[in-house]
Amino acid sequence: MARILVTGAAVGLGLGAATELVEHGHEVLVHARSLARADEVRLLDEPSAHLVTGDLATLDGVQELAEQVAAAGPVDAIIHNAGVLDGAAVLPVNVVAPYLLSTLVPARRLVFLSSSMHRGGTATLDGLDWSGSTRTASYSDSKLLVTVLAAAIARVRPGVFSNAVDPGWVPTRMGGPNAPDDLELGHRTQVALAEGRGADTSGYWHHQRREEPHRAVRDEAFQDELLLALAEHTGVSLLP
Repeated sequence: MARILVTGAAVGLGLGAATELVEHGHEVLVHARSLARADEVRLLDEPSAHLVTGDLATLDGVQELAEQVAAAGPVDAIIHNAGVLDGAAVLPVNVVAPYLLSTLVPARRLVFLSSSMHRGGTATLDGLDWSGSTRTASYSDSKLLVTVLAAAIARVRPGVFSNAVDPGWVPTRMGGPNAPDDLELGHRTQVALAEGRGADTSGYWHHQRREEPHRAVRDEAFQDELLLALAEHTGVSLLP
């Protein structure tokens, strides 16, 4: 079966996806920000679930995670689930980390967590602080940019199936206890795409159906601008 990395897998949608993948017989690399964060993750008692750690808010933390993943062996898919809702870490965690990890860890299937809120994002890179020293972007902005990133990778990396998923507004720690959407449906699309079930294509998805994203997602010039900005910030180019 496949070896699949799930970031932000200690709680919520990430834990749900990782758990289902283990149940399907896959080897899963369960990412948590730290060892302390993973202390109560019972999934790690399973022989096919392996803990990897790294703080996605820093370039060094992403590099450390990538090194642990490489030591485990080749990865078939990555679910970029980890995310933050607000604060200065919005860009580093929601956009920079998925970019850098996708560059450092080769995988044929990439799944990026987007949101319906990406449609309210601003399609500009002007004034963005990728380092997270200051807060220069909203959650909606970050989700628009990561959706653009998914489309850019699908275009510039032949043979890589890169998809973005809106999991819905679900009752996780981020979504809150009163979120109206189904928690189980929230991770099933990511699981299907990571496994490659009907996913030999790329696009934007919600509950296993394709949807049309913000028009900026299809803008190849904006895609290239984003890839260049992220390459300059990280010092690592995603282009072959």
